[in-house]
Amino acid sequence: MRYKVKECVAVPKSKKLLQFTLDDGTGTDRTILSGIHAFYEPEELVGKTLIAITNLPPRKMMGIESCGMLLSAVNNLKDSEDEELHLLMVDNHIPAGAKLY
Repeated sequence: MRYKVKECVAVPKSKKLLQFTLDDGTGTDRTILSGIHAFYEPEELVGKTLIAITNLPPRKMMGIESCGMLLSAVNNLKDSEDEELHLLMVDNHIPAGAKLY
């Protein structure tokens, strides 16, 4: 499903985790944690429209329950073993909670 990022913050005491508050169109926010802080700063993701898998069982990380997984693409940088990560983002005109087929 498609989710609008309402809030994104770094998780205290974690170098990797970002905590997302997402609008899924139901009026109830969803929290998802993702270990992507090396690739994105929280403030650049607020307002973006992301793709998430949400039929996974909740998982606690750093004492916070994460209810889903954000989809991303990863590739190696040219002439390097380092990787870059790109969150899958879609057009903001698609309403929150829209199903993807």
